[in-house]
Amino acid sequence: MANRAQKISPVKNVIHRLPPGAVNRIAAGEVIERPAAVVKELVENALDAGAARIDIEIEHGGKTRLAVTDDGCGMNEEDLLLAVERHATSKLSPGADGEYDLMNIATMGFRGEALPSIGAVARLSITTRPESGDAHELKVEGGALDGPAPAAFGGHGARIEVRDLFYATPARLKFLKSDQAETTAIGETVRRLAMARHDVAFTLASSGRKIVNLSAEAPGNDGRLKRLAAIMGKDFGENAVPIYAEREDATVSGFAGLPTFNRGLPDKQFLFVNGRPVRDKLIVGAVRGAYADFLARDRHPAVALFLEIPSALVDVNVHPAKTEVRFRNAGEVRGLLASALRHALAEAGHRASTTTSAYALGRMTPQMSAVTPLHSGYRPAPERNPYLQDAFAPVAGLNDRQSVFESVDAPSARAEEAPETATLTDNPLGAARAQLHETYIVAQTADGLVIVDQHAAHERLVYERMKAALSLGEVAGQGLLLPEVVDLSSDEADRIEKRFDEFAQLGLVMERFGEDAVMVRETPAMLGEVDIKGLVQSLAEDLSSIGESLALKERLEEVCSSMACHGSIRSGRRMTGEEMNALLRQMEATPHSGQCNHGRPTYVELKLADIERLFGRR
Repeated sequence: MANRAQKISPVKNVIHRLPPGAVNRIAAGEVIERPAAVVKELVENALDAGAARIDIEIEHGGKTRLAVTDDGCGMNEEDLLLAVERHATSKLSPGADGEYDLMNIATMGFRGEALPSIGAVARLSITTRPESGDAHELKVEGGALDGPAPAAFGGHGARIEVRDLFYATPARLKFLKSDQAETTAIGETVRRLAMARHDVAFTLASSGRKIVNLSAEAPGNDGRLKRLAAIMGKDFGENAVPIYAEREDATVSGFAGLPTFNRGLPDKQFLFVNGRPVRDKLIVGAVRGAYADFLARDRHPAVALFLEIPSALVDVNVHPAKTEVRFRNAGEVRGLLASALRHALAEAGHRASTTTSAYALGRMTPQMSAVTPLHSGYRPAPERNPYLQDAFAPVAGLNDRQSVFESVDAPSARAEEAPETATLTDNPLGAARAQLHETYIVAQTADGLVIVDQHAAHERLVYERMKAALSLGEVAGQGLLLPEVVDLSSDEADRIEKRFDEFAQLGLVMERFGEDAVMVRETPAMLGEVDIKGLVQSLAEDLSSIGESLALKERLEEVCSSMACHGSIRSGRRMTGEEMNALLRQMEATPHSGQCNHGRPTYVELKLADIERLFGRR
């Protein structure tokens, strides 16, 4: 122990002033983590320079070479020298008192560390020409300057080339990933920046192969949606609703995918703050809260939100790479995002995503003639959606069991309908024509047909009515002629007994019945005939996950969802034509009726043109 103590005994410290080269390499470690970080800094500089087109070229994942060319304002010879000095920038100006306001940042980049940091660890070459003036080139290798010297450069703007990244700090090369992984990271960075600026054209080429090729889009929402669809997928463009909301000085706009257009991962949720792509947990909470009524917890929507907020209310200098921000009032911002999303989803009404019908057609196509296809123009089946696989069993299933197929108006669905039913086909969900397997309603529309899951649809309708009743006060109950006793475990009965008063506000009146049971005296009137035993047992399970500290109204979506599910029209119930048409009209008038409480679609629409393609008529 004495020897160990002697080894760690304090010694006199000698403070050294680090040379500029070492300082720049340390700064590079904070700002330049990988090739994607270099691309991000250079592209942000190009955007700040007013570029309308930005071209990026990389080789070997940007490790050996990357170049960014823009048509921005360019730099003259004096500015070119200043650009590679640390903490020199054109993006901050002193105020009347001579001070620089670091809390009022209105540009993408501002530190003045990117170029000197890159030049400290790589071979950097900058060729630039201002709108009026001559072109010059400056080289920086390992922190050593060469130039500026006259150069050839067509037009105005800048071309920045970085070769042999981290050659001056070989240890950092060991932490880089494979060429493919680094290329993927660069592609993601470029796409995020391109989403923020749809008015700018972007290209990205890896070893001569185009990875990203985006033309500039027109100003406004239409241009923004085109850019988002080009990056997030065509299906997003077809299944997104616009967003816009204001609160005091903050504004949020963008697009959100319909609940039925969902994914297994939250990788399509983007937030842009004052044009800057950021990663923030704020958007995760806001999106989860807005979609809580529509999606199961393991499904995630696709959204792109653009927040404009006074720069004094947001700190963009939290992270060296400027990928994180800090809001002065994060709660208000989160509330603005969540309310904007809820309003947009409400405006969507009963609309469901187009991917449901595409999936249905994809599942039907393989069941056509297995010997000779009608034609070769069949579209490939879209990506498998786990929420749809049960609703669309193979068509052969129709021959496996007896089908209940009842005509509503006539022995067959011919064109000679009664006038009053003919007009029903002009409604968005059409006129009911039949019921299949006592589960699915088939309706005829003006240009196709609709297949409705009667239980899922009614579940959403009941849920929305229950939420509306709660917002006005308490849910009305109806007394049972004979109270029903439901057996539970003693723990479950204890949990429910503690919530008797809260359940009474939801129209469900119960009392304790012995050690391991409860007696139900009233049920919510809007539920009608309800599976009381299944409802109470389901609510007991919900309470085990809610916890003692939360009120039922704080977890309304779980409790009301369970009640709506057990009070809805069940699969296997035969419905009359009037009942089916009434259900369709209620769906058209109810927000969010395109999906059930778990995010599954309540109906699928097939256009007549698509059906004709299935039979080779087109």
